[in-house]
Amino acid sequence: MTTSLDEDPRKRPPVNASPATGPAAALPSWTVGDITVHRIDEVPLPPATGPWLLPGATPDVVAEQDWLRPCFADDEGVLRLDSHSFAFTVGGLRVLVDTGIGNGKQRANPAWHGLNTDYLEHLAAAGFPPDSVDLVVLTHLHADHVGWNTRRVDGEWVPTFPYARYLTSRTERAFWAAYDKEDAREQMFRDSVTPVEEAGLLDLVDVPAEGYQVVPGLRLVPTPGHTPGHLAVELTSRGRTALITGDCVHHPVQLGRPGIGACVDIDPVQAEASRRALLGSLADTGTLVLGTHFAPPTAGYVITHEDAYRLSPVPARTP
Repeated sequence: MTTSLDEDPRKRPPVNASPATGPAAALPSWTVGDITVHRIDEVPLPPATGPWLLPGATPDVVAEQDWLRPCFADDEGVLRLDSHSFAFTVGGLRVLVDTGIGNGKQRANPAWHGLNTDYLEHLAAAGFPPDSVDLVVLTHLHADHVGWNTRRVDGEWVPTFPYARYLTSRTERAFWAAYDKEDAREQMFRDSVTPVEEAGLLDLVDVPAEGYQVVPGLRLVPTPGHTPGHLAVELTSRGRTALITGDCVHHPVQLGRPGIGACVDIDPVQAEASRRALLGSLADTGTLVLGTHFAPPTAGYVITHEDAYRLSPVPARTP
């Protein structure tokens, strides 16, 4: 299904999209030209996530990269990872990139099961209450990136962002449609993807090698491997550029060791090739990299270091 954002006939009621004030408004953000990118926190991921997700990032490997401590790893070599989204306004659209794990979802991963977080409050505090969002970009269709697509109302899973278009790669959706999904993944599609499709809100786009411009300043960049249709998201404004990684890069340890892959990569060889190509394109360019699972400070510049890279952190701004 494809629908032009310009042709969408739905009318939303007036909403108050002003940022909250007080302690709840102290949310992290970065400026990219005229674009302010807000990090919408959901939950830190437990220490066991790192060894499971990135088995190649052993404590010895982490110890070799002393720049990872204390922000991205602890003194024992345990990786720090987060679940969060990014929200911003570009080209007149109020955009959310990925929607985290979600509340009250039945998940096989105990760290994701039955969450009860303040995610929507954080989103509203940044000035993006659900009814104000125009576009939800899904980098890929994994459970920790689509959970807040829906919320439970009167016993039913309904779109959280009823006036938004949800956008992902046609390749991504086609892959999962043909995939022999296990019960847990079927459950995720039933509660977090199918309700959006049945509401007529999901748009699928073909993303060529050079990327797909959604609106000026917002481009989808193909980074396949973690999943076949995986996307990174590029923002440009007034000569400045930022890139949201999705799961092409899960953790900064992969900058120093690009060969470290995730246990859930669908095609590990292609995932590594995409990661190396992306890091090579970003290195020493001044592009602000925003890691979808990077623990605070979350953002930084990719700089060449010896025969690989490292991340030079850029702390967030808080009001």
